Amino acid sequence: MSEDPRVSRAIALTWREAELLDRREYESWNALYTEEALYVIPIDPDTTDHANTLNMVYDDARMRRLRVSRLTEGYAIAAVDAARTVRTVSRFVPESVSDTGVVLRSAQILVAYKRSRHDLWAADVTHHIRLSPEGPDADRITRKVIQLINSDAPVPAAGFLL
Repeated sequence: MSEDPRVSRAIALTWREAELLDRREYESWNALYTEEALYVIPIDPDTTDHANTLNMVYDDARMRRLRVSRLTEGYAIAAVDAARTVRTVSRFVPESVSDTGVVLRSAQILVAYKRSRHDLWAADVTHHIRLSPEGPDADRITRKVIQLINSDAPVPAAGFLL
């Protein structure tokens, strides 16, 4: 882990996020995001202008809440037949570091198990993290971009959050 405590805090937050997602604690996961945060899964592997290009997912706070509701409330195929997941997040590279925030790139490998089948999802992930003066427990994600390595090919419906 990094010697810089700001980077260490950002890494700890990404690991916490991964754990919440694997445990299907989606409401706690959503609480890690600021109100203005974006959760993005682009299609074009080369784009940086996510607001003006087609994405698999481009969720603001309202859409994240709706997505969490579909995964946790009532009868929804995404919730009833959801895959079990285990993910590893590693290869952390700080892109920028300040006293108020960290942009952190990493690699994520996710194994999903559903209907006696294992699927592998691999992605380069960029987290924009706001560091809180209140301490690490108050740090929040302001943007997460998940660039699947096969984003420009047909991608099956996931039934879980990346």
